[in-house]
Formats: sequence, structure tokens, C-alpha cells
Amino acid sequence: YEFSFGLICSKQENSDYFVAFCLVAQKIKIAVLPLFELVLQHGEKSHRRKRSRSVEDDEEGHLICQSGDVLRARYEVIATLGEGAFGKVVECIDHHMRKMHVAIKIVKSVGRYREAAHSEIQVLEHLNTLDPSSTFRCVQMLEWFEHHGHVCIVFELLGLSTYEFIKENSFLPFSIELIRKMAFQICQSINFLHHNKLTHTDLKPENILFVESDYIVKYNCKMRRDERTLKNSDIKVVDFGSATYDNEHHSTLVSTRHYRAPEVILALGWSQPCDVWSIGCILIEYYLGFTVFQTHDSKEHLAMMERILGPLPVHMIKKSRKCYFHHNQLDWDEQSSAGRYVRRRCKPLKEFMHCHDKDHENLFDLIRKMLEYDPANRITLDEALQHHFFDPLKAR
Repeated sequence: YEFSFGLICSKQENSDYFVAFCLVAQKIKIAVLPLFELVLQHGEKSHRRKRSRSVEDDEEGHLICQSGDVLRARYEVIATLGEGAFGKVVECIDHHMRKMHVAIKIVKSVGRYREAAHSEIQVLEHLNTLDPSSTFRCVQMLEWFEHHGHVCIVFELLGLSTYEFIKENSFLPFSIELIRKMAFQICQSINFLHHNKLTHTDLKPENILFVESDYIVKYNCKMRRDERTLKNSDIKVVDFGSATYDNEHHSTLVSTRHYRAPEVILALGWSQPCDVWSIGCILIEYYLGFTVFQTHDSKEHLAMMERILGPLPVHMIKKSRKCYFHHNQLDWDEQSSAGRYVRRRCKPLKEFMHCHDKDHENLFDLIRKMLEYDPANRITLDEALQHHFFDPLKAR
């Protein structure tokens, strides 16, 4: 009985003192469980204090929640839809709105993510005011609240992202007709942002969601495989956490790597045309089922661009302070392993075409205009919406 509670609590659970105490307690058959629970509680509190985070956070700052948990005495968690650097998105039942299903973005309790969340909320509130019926297909925020230091943004529940659909469909590309319908909606949505002095800055297939992702399965006899065909091609644009107004500070680096415009890589400054470049990258990914700029290195990225689109303009090279060039040419060794990788993976844009009928030619003409190096010469979305690729939609 010489073990004091204070001594036990000052040790780790796996210390010699703790083990000895448990052995003695077992032999003399005393009720050790209540004390054991107190020790574990003390150790757990000490561990959480060391992390200096909310007791409801995991080690990365995510809110710990599971099916059945209720947020704000209203939203019952039923599933986790996804996680990312920002936090997580959960599907919930809204018990105040006839058990409507919603998606809640629960942001990490970390300063920079909280700031980005409040910025996103301001943009979403502005968009809701400008377009209350969501005519321009920006996701609708229903409300927001704070929960144990986490910013929680409540959205309408949508379907799969276009990336997730491609992934679950074995990375099979979308049909040309579906690409046409989706591309027109994306251009309309982002053009709406641009007319309201906003640049999204993070357009990618993951941030284009189907309103509904129900599909039918058809067997492709020629390819000998099942293929999914969407029932509804309606989409919405999501994730306005990086959206930037024209008069706000423009950070040097924006966009996810594979969809990043050359003016961003070269640190020449950016504005709305960087979104147009991203849309061009998205459309060719929809057409092929994979991204053509599969890299994580800026110089390799530029080499891929030159292989697909031709040489970078000298005037852009001269303006850039980046050390990617020598004598106004990309400093790139085509015989290196990276050079061979680029040559093997990339080819001139038109060589990616599956066939050369009118629809395919028009799509690639639009993509080429979107992937114009010089943002001053890049097609605007007002112009893109008038492109011949979209003529069949206007004839209906």
C-alpha cells in the first residue's frame, strides 16, 4: 500500500511503478478499476495539454466527429465525404429543415485555415446576394457557425466531383457531348465571377461537382468493359477559399500545380486569365481521362508546356526573374531522365485528338485558345462562350 495516487499520476502509464501497483492490486483483490480509470484520465488530459488543442481535435487539427454526432443541436453527422489540408467535409441531416441532407465543411482549428474560411464565407455571401437562385452555378452556402474553434460552413449537398467520377469510372474520359455541356456551364459560372471582379484561382476537376452523380451502366462490347453514363450533366463550382477580388492582394503562387498558368510559374503577376488556363487544362483532362501536366517541378512543367504548345514567348521569358532560362531559351536537358519522361509523356496538342471530325476540331481549337501563353492574348470567357464548339447547345 505504499503507492500514493500522486506518485502514480506523476508517472507514465507504462512505468515500473504503475505495473507494480496493478500487480499488487490484483493479488490482494482490491477494486483497482476506479483508480485505474482516474490514472488514464489524468494521462489523457496531460497528453492533450501537451498538444494545446481542443479535446475534440485530432493531432492534425481536424475535429473528431463520427456518425451520430450532432453539431449545433441541429446537424446530425451521417458520413464523412472527404478530407483535405483545410479540414473535412461531412454529410449531415438537418433536423430543423425536414431532415434535409446538407454538406458541412469543418475547417481545421488552425489560424491560416480559419482566415481562409472567413474569406470564403465573405465571397459566398456576396455570391448568394448577386445570384440567390444559383443561376450561375456557384455552390450555395446555407449558413455558417463556429463549433469548438472550428469554422463550419453549411452547403447544399451535391454529387461526386468530376475527378471522383472519372476515377470511379476507371479514368475513362467523358464523351464529347458531355464535355460540351459541362464546359459551357463552367465558362458561364467563372465568367460570372470575372464580371464581378473575382478570380477563383483554384479551378480543377476536384472543384467541379455534379449536382447529381447518378448514372446508368452500359456494357461496351468493343472495349469489353462496363462504362458509367451520367443521367444529369448539371455541375456547380465549389471551393472559394482562394478566390481573390481584383483590388485585393494577389499572392505570388496560386492554383494547384497541374492547372497553374505560365504567368504564375514565371511570377509575372496574374488576374482572371489564369482561370481560363485552368479551364483549358480541365477540358483536356475530361477528354483524355488524365492530366497532361503531370509534374511537381516548375522547370519540368515549362518543358511539358513547350512540348505540347511550342516555345514560350521571348517577351515573357525576358520579364521573368526565374532561373529557368539561358539565352532566352528554357534551360532543359532533353537527354536527362526528366527530359526523356517529358518527351515520352507529352506531344503536340493536336496529336492528343482521338479523331478529326468537326466536334473534336472545335474542342481542340477552344482548348488551344485557352492555353495561350500570353494572358493578354488568351481567350476571355465572354469570347469562349461564343465559340463554335458550343453552337449545338444554342441550336436547341
